[in-house]
Amino acid sequence: MSELGGPSETPAPRRPARGTFRSLRYFNYRVWAAGALVSNVGTWMQRTAQDWLVLTQLTRHDAAAVGVVMALQFGPQFLLLPLSGFAADHYDRRKLLMATQAIMGGLALALGVLTVLGWVRLWQVDLFAFLFGCAAALDAPARQVFVADLVGEADLANAVALNSTSFNAARMIGPAVAGLCIAWIGTGWAFLVNGLSFVAVLGSLRLLRRQELHPRSHAVRSRGSLVEGFRYVARRPDLLAMVAMLFLIGTFGLNFPIFISTMAVTAFHVGAGRYGLLSSIMAIGTISGALLAAGREAPRFVHLVIGAGVFGLGCALAALAPGYGWFGAALVLIGVSALTFTNSSNGLMQLSTEPAMRGRVMAIRLAVALGGTPLGAPIVGWVANQFGPRWAMGIGAASGFAAAMVGAAYLLRLARKEALPVHEAALRD
Repeated sequence: MSELGGPSETPAPRRPARGTFRSLRYFNYRVWAAGALVSNVGTWMQRTAQDWLVLTQLTRHDAAAVGVVMALQFGPQFLLLPLSGFAADHYDRRKLLMATQAIMGGLALALGVLTVLGWVRLWQVDLFAFLFGCAAALDAPARQVFVADLVGEADLANAVALNSTSFNAARMIGPAVAGLCIAWIGTGWAFLVNGLSFVAVLGSLRLLRRQELHPRSHAVRSRGSLVEGFRYVARRPDLLAMVAMLFLIGTFGLNFPIFISTMAVTAFHVGAGRYGLLSSIMAIGTISGALLAAGREAPRFVHLVIGAGVFGLGCALAALAPGYGWFGAALVLIGVSALTFTNSSNGLMQLSTEPAMRGRVMAIRLAVALGGTPLGAPIVGWVANQFGPRWAMGIGAASGFAAAMVGAAYLLRLARKEALPVHEAALRD
């Protein structure tokens, strides 16, 4: 890292092997990826069904209600930030993941039973969203850091990119299956399928060869260690810039449940099947972005700036789309750029952070990227209700352009500090 960005105190990892799918040569990663793919399909089924349930069955197309559910689901990422980062750095991540995955599976099954029996109410969906968010807040930092335990430092960036590929492949399958499920047998069955899908990831965690893991020494538990992550980020201008960019796009841009559901229902007047198809169309872009990321040896800061700018452009085109097909095409561009942005931030923050601090730094990343949803989602939902979904998409576009400006300002400052052309500073960072 540059002097401005702050030196990493860890030794440089050995040069990784080449190849887009190189992490799959590890048995543990193959097992983990297979289980995660099944579970991710179920997760996307639940997300799609939950938004449809709130928007069309429990309310009269109330986008603000969808925003409240999102706020409750992602708010715990911020509320539990000190605990989630601390747990990822100090406890056995495999055991922690088994506990959180089992809890989320149980919650999905319970919500499914309530919905199938016709007993579900909006306040119950809100409650389950909050409980699910609490479990996910503890799960996410540990899950992201656990990737290094599976493949080691050298192939970490590739494994992160392949994880994104798996997640977004599920994003292509899950919403489409959920749309068919809702149309044929009802919303509640999508929740039940998600609950059962957690068996796959729990099974993969049990099947891992522990002797082949790449465990890192856990952080020393000391007084003040909960806030040490904030101090670490505050000393690093590069991390501060990434956090600011993540806040802008995470708070006001990554509100796809609101964007897609309101555009589908109120702008294009389509049913559940074509609504689910839109999320799957967007996944074409995210998978493409993930595969591009997997082919790179390492992410660079300039990828963040490009991803943010193209994200803003994609949202602007989606807001102006004259029809369903044009909107779907814009979603592909949004998918590529959103994945480029989020994946690059993930890889950069992990690779440039000391291993003993990585869990806390990643918890901060997730808290900023997802924890801003309680602020942004209700605002975006209100705008969609009052002015229409196209204006809500406009907020997403503004967030992308603003984040790109923040990133460009950091690169300009770096270039001035080192007396380099801006493009050289971007490549060195």
